[in-house]
Amino acid sequence: MNTIVQASPVTEKSRQLVTVATPENAQYLTFLLGGEMFAVGILHVKEIIEFGNLTEIPMMPAFIRGVINLRGAVVPVIDLAARFAGEPSQPGKRTCIVIVEVQDGDLSHDVGIMVDAVSEVLEIPANEIEPPPSFGARIRADFIQGMGKVAGRFVILLNIHRVLSVDEIATLAGVATPGEGVAHRSGS
Repeated sequence: MNTIVQASPVTEKSRQLVTVATPENAQYLTFLLGGEMFAVGILHVKEIIEFGNLTEIPMMPAFIRGVINLRGAVVPVIDLAARFAGEPSQPGKRTCIVIVEVQDGDLSHDVGIMVDAVSEVLEIPANEIEPPPSFGARIRADFIQGMGKVAGRFVILLNIHRVLSVDEIATLAGVATPGEGVAHRSGS
């Protein structure tokens, strides 16, 4: 059964997401996940939609919540909390799906990431970004692009290409990447 997700109506807040980032003007979409503030580069964000209408796919890892039909395209939805900590998040009133574009060689893929709540678009100057910690973070160090300093707090800037690595997710899910045949999983 196909499910259709309607994109949220264009609002002033969503118009702000369509700004162009330059090296001097690095903009990030911030969101909450398990009480922590995370951010992704605004150039990766395509849109933000309401959580719901997921079609679950059997025998997938817990971090793959399912797929949505986004204007005729099948888009996988990744639960970032489960991807980072292994525990699936519980949807709430402000839970939404951020549609991001991920490059895989010459191909680009749309992937939805489930977050607790979207906060705002922030401009973080390059001199306010520290390198990722080598230890002590609750997520893999290679998932962190840097630590942005904003109003006396750190915002974890995600390396979206590592977090949503198409090859790694396909390997973990036991399926082939697009264009290849489906790999069969033996035993579970």
